Amino acid sequence: MEQFSLCPRVEKGMQVLSKRWAILIIYQLLSGPQRFCTIESALPISGRLLSERLKELEHEGIVHREVYPEMPVRIEYSLTDKGLALEPVVREMEKWSSAWIELDEDPK
Repeated sequence: MEQFSLCPRVEKGMQVLSKRWAILIIYQLLSGPQRFCTIESALPISGRLLSERLKELEHEGIVHREVYPEMPVRIEYSLTDKGLALEPVVREMEKWSSAWIELDEDPK
C-alpha cells in the first residue's frame, strides 16, 4: 500500500494552525493590535496557555510583540504580514462554520 505524503509546507502549516487556540487568537488579532489582557478576556483560555501560544505564533512570524518602554510597561500583540495573509482563510472558516456547524443545545 502506498503511503500518502503531504507537501512538507502544507504539513508544517497545518501543525502550526491546528494547535489549540491558534486560529482563535489569530481571529481575535484580525481586529488590530491588542494587549494580553484584552485577548485573554475575549477567549476562554488560561493566561499560561495564551502566553505559550502567543510565543509560538511569534516564533513562526505570525504575531508581532511590541514592548513600549512606559511605566508600567505596555505590551501589544499584532499580526505580521504573514499573519494578516491568513485573514481570507480564517474568514472562509468563519463562513463555513456559520453555514454548516450547529451548536449543541445547553443540556441544563
